[in-house]
Amino acid sequence: MDKIIQPKNKKTKKMLVWGIPTIVLLGVILMNLTRKKQVNLERNNVTIREVSRGDFEDVVLFNSTVEPKTSVFVNVIQGGSVAEVFVESGQTVKKGTPLLRVYNPNAELNYLTQETAIVEQINNLRNIRMNIKNQQLSLDQQLLSINNDFKNAERQYVLDTTLYSKEVIAKNDYQKSTQAYQFQKKRNGVIKKSVSEEKKSRDTQLSHINISINNMQKSLELLRRNKENFTVKAPVTGQLSSFNPILGESYNQGQSVGKINVLDGYKLVASVDEYYISKLREDVNGRVAVNSKNYDIVLNKIFPEVVNGQFRVELKFKQDTIPAGIKRGMSLNTKVFLSGNSKALLLSKGLFYQSSNGKWVFVLNSENKAVKRKVRIGRENPFYYEVLEGLQEGDKVITSNYDDFKEVEEINIK
Repeated sequence: MDKIIQPKNKKTKKMLVWGIPTIVLLGVILMNLTRKKQVNLERNNVTIREVSRGDFEDVVLFNSTVEPKTSVFVNVIQGGSVAEVFVESGQTVKKGTPLLRVYNPNAELNYLTQETAIVEQINNLRNIRMNIKNQQLSLDQQLLSINNDFKNAERQYVLDTTLYSKEVIAKNDYQKSTQAYQFQKKRNGVIKKSVSEEKKSRDTQLSHINISINNMQKSLELLRRNKENFTVKAPVTGQLSSFNPILGESYNQGQSVGKINVLDGYKLVASVDEYYISKLREDVNGRVAVNSKNYDIVLNKIFPEVVNGQFRVELKFKQDTIPAGIKRGMSLNTKVFLSGNSKALLLSKGLFYQSSNGKWVFVLNSENKAVKRKVRIGRENPFYYEVLEGLQEGDKVITSNYDDFKEVEEINIK
């Protein structure tokens, strides 16, 4: 039999059938791998800003609120329910002006009981002091009598000695006179010493009693002053605010019922973003606009506690200058200077920073295409970023949000 011979072109044909698609597929894959990721955007959906060179003003802008320079809280010293209200919030009051009176029968009874007990103790001590003085008077009288007996004995002894030397009186009478004199002399010395020691003891006792009476009288005065604490009085002169007590309302001891704003000036209080907590420092200068006029201010206090991403600062007017027309509660645009002005490349602020953390941006290399470029951002103020590297004056940058195309390398703008 004849052998069937396969034509050679069939093998070549088979290789072409499988090889060409494989080459095409590999080419497509290679193109996809090497081609930059792109996205198409409408021009109206992006914000484009041009890099410029100019003065960089290193400032912080925020709104501050006008508050009195000094405010004093009004607290209830003695707890109780409100019985009377004498003034209204907003009034100007002088120090010591009665503001309200509270009623607390238990406290009043306690004060009365303490006052009665102290008065009774003072009376008892006064009676003891009177008895000691009477005893001292009796001893003084006895001492006078004893001293008188000693002087009589002494006089008789001197007389009898003279008479005995002249043999006018008998020896027995002289000896009696001598014995009486010696007795009165020793008696007088012993009693004087005893009375002197007893007097020192009584003086010490009287001194302690007097001190106790004085202390009790001070306690009594303090107790009576405390009884006046049922009436809440203004601690300082100023304008009363946040004062809204209601008759019958109960307040605990030490509870605040309002505050008094001392009319000695104003300060500015503001909450600032925590980004600036390491940049701000005390005594830096600033400026605030009040009724279209600028006033110099200085950062006075920084409270480092961060709450909800913000920290609190206080500012004061320089040289205690009080702007005309300023009132408590006003909100003012405030500017604080971190450093002096300097020349720099400036890029307008935008949402791109939150997406790229300021490490890269999309820069237009033609009217319709923007490419990703690494940059380095320095300082910032409310309007501009300071560009340190990666951009030149005149470059056009997309400053809108990049969140939807962080992995994209190129943006086609239609």
